[in-house]
Amino acid sequence: MDQSDAPCSSTGARFAVARELLQAALEDLSQEQLKRFRHKLRDVGSDGRSIPWGRLERADPMDLAEQLAQFYGPEPALEVARKTLKRADARDVAAQLQEQQLRRLGFDPAALLSVSEYKKKYREHVLQRHARVTERNARSVKITKRFTKLLIAHESAAPLGEALGTAEEPEPQRARRSDTHTFNRLFRGDEEGRRPLTVVLQGPAGIGKTMAAKKILYDWAAGKLYQGQVDFAFFLPCGELLERPGARSLADLILDQCPDRGAPVQRMLAQPERLLFILDGADELPALEGPEAAPCTDPFEAASGARVLGGLLNKALLPSALLLVTTRATDPGRLQGRLCSPQCAEVRGFSDKDKKKYFYKFFGNEKRAERAYRFVKENETLFALCFVPFVCWIVCTVLHQQLELGRDLSRTSKTTTSVYLLFVASVLSSAPAADRPRVQGDLRKLCRLARKGVLERRAQFAEEELEQLELRDSKVQTQFFSKKERPGVLETEVTYQFLDLSFQEFLAALSYLLEDEGVPGTAAGGVGTLLRGDAQPHSHLVLTTRFLFGLLSAERMGDIQRHFGCRVSDHVKQEALRWVQGQGCRGAAPEVTEGAKGLEDTEEPEEEEEEEEEEGEEPNYSLELLYCLYETQEDAFVRQALSGLPELVLQRVRFSRMDVAVLSYCVRCCPPGQALRLISCRLVAAQEKKKKSLGKRLQASLGGSSSSRATAKQLPASLLHPLFQAMTDPLCCLNSLTLSHCKLPDAVCRDLSEALRAAPTLTELSLLHNRLSEAGLRMLSEGLAWPRCQVQTFRVQLSGPQRGLQYLMPMLRESPALTTLDLSGCQLPAPMVTYLCAVLQHPGCSLQTLSLASVELSEQSLQELRDVKRAKPDLVIAHPALDGHPEPPKELSSTF
Repeated sequence: MDQSDAPCSSTGARFAVARELLQAALEDLSQEQLKRFRHKLRDVGSDGRSIPWGRLERADPMDLAEQLAQFYGPEPALEVARKTLKRADARDVAAQLQEQQLRRLGFDPAALLSVSEYKKKYREHVLQRHARVTERNARSVKITKRFTKLLIAHESAAPLGEALGTAEEPEPQRARRSDTHTFNRLFRGDEEGRRPLTVVLQGPAGIGKTMAAKKILYDWAAGKLYQGQVDFAFFLPCGELLERPGARSLADLILDQCPDRGAPVQRMLAQPERLLFILDGADELPALEGPEAAPCTDPFEAASGARVLGGLLNKALLPSALLLVTTRATDPGRLQGRLCSPQCAEVRGFSDKDKKKYFYKFFGNEKRAERAYRFVKENETLFALCFVPFVCWIVCTVLHQQLELGRDLSRTSKTTTSVYLLFVASVLSSAPAADRPRVQGDLRKLCRLARKGVLERRAQFAEEELEQLELRDSKVQTQFFSKKERPGVLETEVTYQFLDLSFQEFLAALSYLLEDEGVPGTAAGGVGTLLRGDAQPHSHLVLTTRFLFGLLSAERMGDIQRHFGCRVSDHVKQEALRWVQGQGCRGAAPEVTEGAKGLEDTEEPEEEEEEEEEEGEEPNYSLELLYCLYETQEDAFVRQALSGLPELVLQRVRFSRMDVAVLSYCVRCCPPGQALRLISCRLVAAQEKKKKSLGKRLQASLGGSSSSRATAKQLPASLLHPLFQAMTDPLCCLNSLTLSHCKLPDAVCRDLSEALRAAPTLTELSLLHNRLSEAGLRMLSEGLAWPRCQVQTFRVQLSGPQRGLQYLMPMLRESPALTTLDLSGCQLPAPMVTYLCAVLQHPGCSLQTLSLASVELSEQSLQELRDVKRAKPDLVIAHPALDGHPEPPKELSSTF
């Protein structure tokens, strides 16, 4: 067989051969046969799909060959052409085409293996292809040896959008270790037997989502997962596929994963309910506009990667297929709008036990592993950060280098930014003194390349780009890049990508601080472009912006100057400060009306309403801004930045523990006069719902007359406990707190009550349309009555009868600071009003204003209030039926 007869393997070459064979066959037809061929081709195609007649009517053999190959793909097009030629009475040409196809493409479509036969062959191929993974230091290891089990929290404990943060240790009772049992549970049906078709694995950058997805694919091929449910599973790396040029069909993507081009793709696609597609990094899919926005519905249609992957994601393409989607948790709202009834799980990273296992696997040497692990465990902050596998890898890598040199880590790291910078510093410090200037220069180039890629939404870099920057085969290339090779049309294509996308984003942020000072528009102007680009909550620049703020602290800037031998301009920091303060002009947050969701008293509607709210959840820009400030870990900078934001408004946030840690840090740094409003937020961890219902039943059985202090002692710390602790910090200057349309469990009320006793500057508290228990109101009343409580204005608005309001009355006698009480909208029965009037006339009551707007009062109650006014003429009682009431309190306004 000569060179031209050798079977070809690359996709591009097969397209070219298919077009050539089709054109040669069609040119052998007479004009009458060609006309019949066009008409027969219009009537029916593979699986009933036909090329539109408008494209066929005047097409010559060259055009027809191109149309067939593009519409069906190379092998299916040849099969369609052969069948159509037979129907057009051109059997001799069909036979010649089949013979040429066998010789040039290396197989006969008629001899394809059956689907059941091919399953075994494909599984063996997957096991061989994915048995080893390339580590970030280019070392190849077995996936079964390297994979360390992660904690994965199922939907009941991990709704979409709640991410574990760097300070939180995953709780064993909330998450399961990622073994085959946990992976099998992902697609398990509910009580009614309905199986989810889309499962989302979410988590922060570097948490191990991709490795978990690859392990799922490997375990499926090994026969451990989804037996009897999935015949074929395909791994689709979204970022890589988006960067591939040209149009490709889903069938082409499937063939790329198969061991040969003889895969029975049409028959595989005929049973989509037995296919599993793993979309890794789906958050990288762009929002499509114009013609590209039309959903891709045909698995054989050649289209852009964004359209094909988007069609899978929104179920326009193969709606009954199973999808496993991995995504970062920084922007869940954007992706959630494109998903069809997803079931979500959160990758929580390593438990303490798994961290230790990772160290021992990484070092190999037990003595060194124990020494490194003991050192990190003694550093509480660094140990907490190691729940993220990529951070754990960086820490192990740095420790390995330090131990090789006989040194120890000497710096404490509180944030991901500082750990990443530590890794860069280790690369610089390990270079010989004579080579250090060159390595510093190469790192600057590397950072600029990372920035270019981030701004262009590109993670793959061609070999030529590294050569132009003189980085190929350099120390920084080997330390910071992983090399990828894939077959091309004529030769193997080599591309490079950073160790992790998050690390590319970190280096992009670092580039802004390494600009030469004195070059007009480079430092401040450059960072201004970044910050303006991050003005949208859906921006892909979110993590880069966080890293930038993390690098702006005086300590980090000093580290950069020391390691890079340059002076870091303060212009970037000032530009970032102005940007934060400028967010105060973004517009007011929408007010929540009294009729908003969440006022019912029953448990069942409450949970249904929460689910509805989850579906419409939007990314919270205010919270993201606080994350940026948290990353600096510089109190003075945060306090100065917040001085331009007199009111912080967080609306519809489903708080994770990391969210609370971020908010708590910023509240501790509040400047004087700061206000905080939490509107329609979830302030209770998901796993507490059923526990709370049980608690209510127990409380009811024991009677409601027990001491609130005894009840408080039995309650665990609430999700907001760190926030309320921050409010008591002597440096915290929070002036006003509003909780509106939230559910306030007893634990939250207990912790808030404790904070009211010691918060140095909190003078206003508003609880508007929240769900509060009787015990919760009692505990809050005790906090307000505490001698050192500074609250002067207390607003509470509750729907429905609330017996708990009676506990506010004794508080009025004891509170030393309270001067204004607003009960507008509450239901006050006559006996409670009588009790209130008696308390108001008590000598210890220092109340000056009582607002009862929208409160229905009987004539007897009104008369009792008039008697109080006569007895205490300086007391202002605001009610429409009473004379002399002042204007209602002005509405709170938002700066966001």
